Amino acid sequence: MTIDVALSILTFALVSSLTPGPNNFMLMASGANFGFVRTIPHALGIMMGFFVLLVAIGFGLGALLTAAPALHLALKIAGASYLVYLAWRLAMSRSLGQEGQTNARPMTPFEAALFQWVNPKAWVMGLTSMAVFTDPDRPFMTALIVAFTFFAVSFPSNSIWIVFGVALRRLLADPVRLKWFNITMAVLLILSVVPMLG
Repeated sequence: MTIDVALSILTFALVSSLTPGPNNFMLMASGANFGFVRTIPHALGIMMGFFVLLVAIGFGLGALLTAAPALHLALKIAGASYLVYLAWRLAMSRSLGQEGQTNARPMTPFEAALFQWVNPKAWVMGLTSMAVFTDPDRPFMTALIVAFTFFAVSFPSNSIWIVFGVALRRLLADPVRLKWFNITMAVLLILSVVPMLG
């Protein structure tokens, strides 16, 4: 793999990880509602889940979805349904999560990892990166390089969105502002995947 290709993979990974999408909107909302430290497990779950998804796509899952359109459609429906559920939960949240609260909590690493499998943006990023950057002569090695590149940029990219949310915590101490912030983030969460569901 040449330096130019490696830089292209890195650039694609950074840009696609930093742009708005379901993961980033949920991380920003979690940072605002629960703070940076309590949102770290959510970010780690995204890293692990997306890494496993990329490896699976690179090792043949993408070809299976292309060959089985019904499976692809079922995945889209499941993803859209789960996003609506997450958006509803977020829109109904009315207080900043504090340590010891049991009624509100950030997403766990396992939940965040599983979410990658129904996240339309994750699938688009994964299928695109594997189609563009894997070498047919060395498909497994190049698939791993792509997956590890995304893994390396994931936490720094995610952290930026968490910090955006944390920066809003003082402003959102007002319950009315928090309510409208959470409703806005829920709407953005749904709107972020509409173009990918077509």
